[in-house]
Amino acid sequence: MHPSYKNNYKKFLRQIYLVFAGILIAVPVIFTSLASPRSSFAVSYNIFADTVPKGPDTTTPALKTPEPAKNDTEAPARIDTLGMTTDSTGVDSLHGPKLSKDSLDAPVAYKAKDSIILVIPDKKFYMYGTANTRYKTMEITAERMTYLQSTGIMEATTALDTAGKPFGRPHFKDGGQEFDSDTLRFAMETKKAKIYNTKSQYGEGYVHSEQTKRLPDNSIFGFKNGYTTCNLDTPHFQFRARKIKVIPDKLVISGPANLEIEGIPTPLFIPFAIFPITQGQRSGILVPGYVVNAQKGMGLENGGYYLGLGEHFDLTMRGDIYSYGSWSLTASPTYRKRYHYNGGMTLSFANTRFGDPSVKSEFSRSRDFRVTWNHSMDSKARPGVNFGANVTFGTASYNTYNVYDYATRVNNTTSSSISFSKTWQGKPFNFTSGLTHSQNLTTRDVQISFPNATFSMNTQYPFQPKELVGKSKWYHKLGIGYTATLANSVSFKDSVFGKAKMWDALQSGMKQNIPISFTIPVFKNFTLSPGISYAEYWYTKKTERRWNPNKRVSVDSLGGLDTIYTQGFFAARQASASISLSTAVYGMYLFPKGSKIKAIRHVMRPTLSISAQPDLASNAYYNLFYNRDSASQRASFFTSSSVGVPSEGRAGSISFGLDNNLEMKVFSKKDTSANKEKKVKILDGFGFNGSYNFLADSFKLSTFSLYARTNLFDKINITASGNIDPYVYNRGKKIDKYVWNTGKFSPGRLSNATIALSTSLTSPDKKAKAKQDQLDNIENAESTDAAFQAQQRQLQAVKRNPGEYVDFDIPWKLDLSYSLTYSNTISADSGGVVKTFTQYLTFSGDFSLTPKWKLGINSGYDFINNQLGYTNMYISRDLHCWQMSINLIPIGTYRQFSITISPKAGILRDLRINRSRTFYDL
Repeated sequence: MHPSYKNNYKKFLRQIYLVFAGILIAVPVIFTSLASPRSSFAVSYNIFADTVPKGPDTTTPALKTPEPAKNDTEAPARIDTLGMTTDSTGVDSLHGPKLSKDSLDAPVAYKAKDSIILVIPDKKFYMYGTANTRYKTMEITAERMTYLQSTGIMEATTALDTAGKPFGRPHFKDGGQEFDSDTLRFAMETKKAKIYNTKSQYGEGYVHSEQTKRLPDNSIFGFKNGYTTCNLDTPHFQFRARKIKVIPDKLVISGPANLEIEGIPTPLFIPFAIFPITQGQRSGILVPGYVVNAQKGMGLENGGYYLGLGEHFDLTMRGDIYSYGSWSLTASPTYRKRYHYNGGMTLSFANTRFGDPSVKSEFSRSRDFRVTWNHSMDSKARPGVNFGANVTFGTASYNTYNVYDYATRVNNTTSSSISFSKTWQGKPFNFTSGLTHSQNLTTRDVQISFPNATFSMNTQYPFQPKELVGKSKWYHKLGIGYTATLANSVSFKDSVFGKAKMWDALQSGMKQNIPISFTIPVFKNFTLSPGISYAEYWYTKKTERRWNPNKRVSVDSLGGLDTIYTQGFFAARQASASISLSTAVYGMYLFPKGSKIKAIRHVMRPTLSISAQPDLASNAYYNLFYNRDSASQRASFFTSSSVGVPSEGRAGSISFGLDNNLEMKVFSKKDTSANKEKKVKILDGFGFNGSYNFLADSFKLSTFSLYARTNLFDKINITASGNIDPYVYNRGKKIDKYVWNTGKFSPGRLSNATIALSTSLTSPDKKAKAKQDQLDNIENAESTDAAFQAQQRQLQAVKRNPGEYVDFDIPWKLDLSYSLTYSNTISADSGGVVKTFTQYLTFSGDFSLTPKWKLGINSGYDFINNQLGYTNMYISRDLHCWQMSINLIPIGTYRQFSITISPKAGILRDLRINRSRTFYDL
């Protein structure tokens, strides 16, 4: 007997009674735990806010903590407040429900991998080995847990391995909140918690706190905190703040904060900080960036406001302002409707000032604008109907003063298109309409076609039976089609946009075409294809140029051409008949056995066609005199028509062509078949085309067009083309005489030729497929919210500024493109031969010096002028959670140097350090 019980017999009997009672209770508990791997229990207790411990309990408990059982099986247990065993619903097995008024309103499920121990006198649960407790939406996982029934406090702690290192950190999860910690104490009834040394994630950011209090509304108060977007346990940088508050799904708010980098405090202090952690669309201020521009001065760029107007619409407004007086404004609304359509528009206005306003001779300004619009429609919204738009329109000098990315600045043309199409399901009819626009920013020429419309009927076979019985007849393949085209087009200088001169140049017309064709196999290996075509042209304007001897062209001369426009309805027609014959000829050269080259195959596809055309369009032409003494030339009243002009005169011509393909079979060890061979293409295609007009008065033979294309080693693409003129020229004038008739062994003069080579070399990327799938998903996904639009803008940003978005998973890559163009023209004035060459090499690529350093360049070289083209070089450094990029444009009209250090996380994108210099050579 213990000495303390020697003189207290009643106390000793009471202790013996408790021991036996514990044994009687433990036996059914053990049997119940063996029968059920997962349990729930209902407990009764009172808990107040004051019962939440103020810190980790490091004192030794009154009773010695039992050691965990030495087994690896889960050991669940469950009791009620009276110590009776219950089922999973908390019902007494003998007397029915036995729940007190202060019980929890939901069951608590718990388990442990090692063991669960209940100490009856202290009303404590001890859980060991990957313990897990769930209550409503709350779930706690830790290596060790202790539950005190009298206070309702669940305490989760780590454990130490044999090396003294902690493991099994408590992990708390409740709704959208999750965090890890060293010690966690949770009040089951009030849902209040006290957490020590915790790390939690909110959106893209992580919060490290020494102490944290969690309230029932899920709001969190932290003490001695660090906020960062670095996902390491020891982050590279963080904002240190003594106190913070987290409002779930809304904000992380802190008091005064100091930026630390690699644990070293920096001089950067902020009086307060607000980090949004909201999901979805939220309105807010867009912080501008500081820049220095040699032409515009110091300035703030891309500052503005984002306005969320619901799931279908939002608006981004940005502005730039500079110390020399230049400014720009941009509004970018976007819209979307899930499973129907999505699109966006950008309206930009800029005012750029040059020189000193007080000196009028040196001061000028440029007012520019640009409008872009894109729209796409989900094909599933209305089957058979599609509408899309991609519009870019603006002043010619907008890119010169307001655009800085390489790709846009070297592009001197812009184009737009708006299209609508409809296909009738189950019927052969199709309809398309739209608008097209092209603009040359150098010459300032603009061409607009609107409205354009085309209605077509697919080829129908009226004599073909629905169910063919026996062999088909030749007339079964007789097909007829129909196409009607309405076109309106105008070409003008951008300075006359909207003025009368632009409308005078407007051309309208309509063309209808009815083709009749069929195909007949002849001589087994030949295909004969006769055809008839009729076309009708309608015009609303006739243009005629007449010689006016009294018109003053210059100070020293009189006489010139007057242009006369006649409005009305005019028609022209054209008909033709043709017949063509085609076949394919195969040739094979076999090599001896043992040779690595097994065979070379040559395929020739000759085509021969004869066409005839009556003269139905003579009323569409007139005699044009350029001066009083010159001979007349035939010109069309509808030369600039949007639907074309039928050719004048009779025609009876024969057209011929020959296409070739050359490939070989070589020995290959990689081939798993018994042949051990693979095909290698030598030339994908090469050949020529030409025609001869029997009914023409002169120049019956056309020029010969040559072409060739191939792909070497599946790496190098090669294309070549050219034209040969077979006629003799005398003093710049073309003579109806062939070159070979002069005694020369030559098919004619090479008037122009082009050869182009391109290749792309890259090192293997193990993540290439996953990245491509991700890009495809972004580009092809349905636009459902503002996040999708943000992804699209991010893709465009990658293309504009490669230095800030590099792929460190690819050690190196190189893209090469070479072109050589030759032109051989004869001057009509002097008769001299003018030969010109254009030779240009474009190259781009990057190289990883180390896994974290990458160098890249985009440039080109002009071999004729011996000078570099527009060049953009960049250096990038991966700083884990930050990125550094240095961009340099060293030569050209626009030169720039910039260095940028910015966090990768979008939430801290405004926390970027940027230093740039911009220079212009005007």
